[in-house]
Amino acid sequence: MSAPAPSAGTDAPPVLPATVPFGEAFRFWLKLGFISFGGPAGQIAIMHEALVERRRWISEGRFLHALNYCMVLPGPEAQQLATYIGWLMHRTPGALIAGGLFVLPSLFLLIALSWVYLAFGDVPAVGGVLAGIKPAVIAIVLAAGWRIASRSLRHPAAWAIAIAAFVAIAAFDVPFPAIVLAAAALGAIGGRLAPSGFGGAGAGHGAARAAHGPALIDDDTPPPAHARFSRGHFAAVLAVGIGLGALGWGLLHAWPSASPVFADMAGFFTKAALLTFGGAYAVLPYVYQGAVEHYGWLTGPQMIDGLALGETTPGPLIMIVAFVGFVGGWTLQALGPDALFAAGAAGAVVATAFTFLPSFVFILAGGPLVEATRGSLRVTAPLAGISAAVVGVIAALALFFAQHVLWPQGFGGRFDAVAAALGAAAAVALFRYKVGVVRLILACGAAGLVLRLAGLH
Repeated sequence: MSAPAPSAGTDAPPVLPATVPFGEAFRFWLKLGFISFGGPAGQIAIMHEALVERRRWISEGRFLHALNYCMVLPGPEAQQLATYIGWLMHRTPGALIAGGLFVLPSLFLLIALSWVYLAFGDVPAVGGVLAGIKPAVIAIVLAAGWRIASRSLRHPAAWAIAIAAFVAIAAFDVPFPAIVLAAAALGAIGGRLAPSGFGGAGAGHGAARAAHGPALIDDDTPPPAHARFSRGHFAAVLAVGIGLGALGWGLLHAWPSASPVFADMAGFFTKAALLTFGGAYAVLPYVYQGAVEHYGWLTGPQMIDGLALGETTPGPLIMIVAFVGFVGGWTLQALGPDALFAAGAAGAVVATAFTFLPSFVFILAGGPLVEATRGSLRVTAPLAGISAAVVGVIAALALFFAQHVLWPQGFGGRFDAVAAALGAAAAVALFRYKVGVVRLILACGAAGLVLRLAGLH
């Protein structure tokens, strides 16, 4: 792809190379996989600074255009954005490298942390660190809910959907897929009755376009041949994606030396991947319902510990599925009592692979179709309804975590005042002083360690 000519004037940026070598792009995506902390907002900001402002591989307009693709898709939008830009620059290999390296460092780190957690979790020092992190998780979930509410609840009807979703999942344990479908239907109705209040889930991402100089993929750069929609390519990618998923599930189901847990994980996390509208916090209740209540792969307190570990690693927060898979494979001894680590690692890989496979299919096959409908109220209004429901679901998730952290023996048992104080301090740090999530987790973990060693918690 040829570079646009620099604008005239003394402040004109230097001439850009005609293309970005694949090796250079590989090194960038690998680095991004290790530094992508801060949740989707932080990860998107890192890519914007590196690709739009500094390297100028893609323009502001094209970057936001790609981001709008990903906001209307289920799945982790930051990972999908990396996948999309990699695909636009270097075809399918670029997509696989960009999207894969966004996830792999986190997978390896979580396998190691999960092993430490299960093998040494009873050690006082490790237990103290986790005890300090758990209250911070409550504040982090509340902050995530507040961020989504601030851009999603723009109409009284949206508030009503959020409250209804909270009551449905917190009081009546309504399955998350049913809440998503109901919210989409209500959003479609709201789009007809109050279109200004249901303008779309991605409206909050309409950042002002700033001039960063010419880019390799500029606003007026025509899409390369491989980025143009064709029915044949769409069908081929869809067939390959479905075929890989079905083949993987079949091989796991037929694996003679393994328990059915891996096949169950493949099916369950594929369904979870198709329901992750609104980000990882929105789908966590569904993961909890399946992994804890239905399959028994791990306990509720372990789920909270996994979220705490997931917050300390780079990559998408939905990578908590790797922890769920590891604990499930280890706890159920899926490969026998003498291969606990191997079973845990296999579970983590299976959970991760089947969670992210749909994202690659969405970008490689369905992205152009989603772009064609961007801005259509028939599409954005149901998504706005889902975004409103996500706020209620996240509030219910925070309540669930608070119950297990602050009342470890149930609401009728002892109230953990120390955990409450740590959680309150974490909330002040997040909401008042805008402390980063990683710094907050490290500080609360250190505080928990000191309190445990001092015998105060």
